[in-house]
Amino acid sequence: MTRDDAVELLILAGRILAHQGQGDMTRGHVSLRLPGDPGLFLMKPNGIGLEEMTPGNVLTVGLDGIAQHGQHRQHGEVFIHSEIFRARPDVHCVVHTHPTHFIALSATGRTLRPLSQGGSVFADHVPVFDDTMQLISDAALGAAVARSLGEERALMMKCHGLVMACATPQEAIVLCVTIEEAARIQLLVDAAGGAAPEFPAEDVVKLRAAQLMPGMIRANFGYLARRATGAVLPAALAGL
Repeated sequence: MTRDDAVELLILAGRILAHQGQGDMTRGHVSLRLPGDPGLFLMKPNGIGLEEMTPGNVLTVGLDGIAQHGQHRQHGEVFIHSEIFRARPDVHCVVHTHPTHFIALSATGRTLRPLSQGGSVFADHVPVFDDTMQLISDAALGAAVARSLGEERALMMKCHGLVMACATPQEAIVLCVTIEEAARIQLLVDAAGGAAPEFPAEDVVKLRAAQLMPGMIRANFGYLARRATGAVLPAALAGL
């Protein structure tokens, strides 16, 4: 993948997240490790919506959290991205958004349960960061977020939002949508009086594996891209 391909994929990721209601005005952000240089990453700039990224305003940032290329302001929470990239060589895409239902669930002190297909992906796999609800505005706080995430894909920031860290942007975007829907379903179940007994753990494990298969991720990313753009996804952006 070239830098231009990566920029195009980052822009598409932002458009999908905004289309799915995870923009929260200008507050959400997404980043993608620069192909061929793991010490740099591409990131949405501050002051614009996720759907407003262009090749001209995408920033190139170092693992110290300082922009190396680009004329636009960087997000104060750049350290979520830089410190996760520093701690997790396997991660190539980091997303931080403020999904409504996911935040509401985080405020209850409960985490996700396998009450839906999406819930099966994340049951027992979403650690919680509750050190602060303030912005992650320095490297020390960013490192604390990375430690809380550990080796998982998703992190629940209590009363704040979601962090998703994945090997590919396709996986990260699909799972951001998946986890918000799982939270919405769980809140509905709780409001209706609670769930019946859950399925056996081995069923949950099998369903989780099926939902994370590359073919499933690829198909769902393509669908989300078509919904957000009205166009078929270019082959260069579809693969995992």
